[in-house]
Amino acid sequence: MVKSKKNKGVTLIELLIVVLILAAFAGIAVPRISQSAANAKARACQTNVNLINSAIEQYYLDTTSYPYVLLQVTRSTVYFPDGEPICPVTGTVYPMTLTSSKRVDTTLHNH
Repeated sequence: MVKSKKNKGVTLIELLIVVLILAAFAGIAVPRISQSAANAKARACQTNVNLINSAIEQYYLDTTSYPYVLLQVTRSTVYFPDGEPICPVTGTVYPMTLTSSKRVDTTLHNH
């Protein structure tokens, strides 16, 4: 009896199915990853605003008066030794005006 040799390999159909499955996984994962990055930047921005507001309170404790402009706090190496905070979303500095409650005015800077 003659035994036939079986080809050991992957057919084009099998390869196509694997590629389609991987493409489906990528289609699900990529938007979620990019959305997570955007959410992380927005949370980092809010953390920066909270840090600036805490520095304003520290400025008040140090000088017994609130700053007239935000630059008095954000450009001070006492409160921000690594430099002025930058918004991770827009790449810009925070609004220079303070609200009546002596907080960062984020009406023009919200995410």
